[in-house]
Amino acid sequence: MRHLGIDYGTKKIGLALSDEAGTMGFPHGIVQNDSRALGEIEKLVKSERVERIVMGESIAPSGQENPVAKDARAFVEELSQRTGVAAVFEPEMYTTQEARRDFEGVHISRGGNVDASAAALILTSYLSRDHE
Repeated sequence: MRHLGIDYGTKKIGLALSDEAGTMGFPHGIVQNDSRALGEIEKLVKSERVERIVMGESIAPSGQENPVAKDARAFVEELSQRTGVAAVFEPEMYTTQEARRDFEGVHISRGGNVDASAAALILTSYLSRDHE
């Protein structure tokens, strides 16, 4: 089963796709969060035959939704309606910071790939648990 991971941001949206078996997420790319974003991601869902959307759930360290959460929830609900693909939420606290570090924990710069890498971390986290 193919999954799409989303790291929703106010300016950019990071995207990741799972392998065909649905065992691991891989960075796919980013789209600008503008009026074309829904259409672009809808095309990706259809062309890659995505069967589940995994949206990073934006939670502040206090445990409350952060200011982006409402927009992210509305975005994924609209995407799910347009594609007919179910969406689930996966906690995403600090995934962007984690995506900026190498395997030894050293901060690195990945330019535009950070958001896609964060989406892959969100997706892989979701896929690492048994959902059957």
